[in-house]
Amino acid sequence: MAHKKGVGSSKNGRDSQGQRRGTKVFDGQLVSAGSIIVRQCGSPIKAGTNVGLGNDFTLFAKVEGVVKYERVGKTGKQVSVYAA
Repeated sequence: MAHKKGVGSSKNGRDSQGQRRGTKVFDGQLVSAGSIIVRQCGSPIKAGTNVGLGNDFTLFAKVEGVVKYERVGKTGKQVSVYAA
């Protein structure tokens, strides 16, 4: 058996791109209809008034207005968009 590695391609060159999750619009900011508010894994933040939920759990605005983050119960959170 060889006692030195043969010259070949690297075994480490497989790093994927980040998915850019997180909050894109914060409380009190103005959004247009269709704007992405939060990209998330699962649904820790629920969709409130005038907010839609995509099939990858992305929250987006259905109408133009001001973003408002709200508490629901003891530990829940939701985001709503209110027409300005």
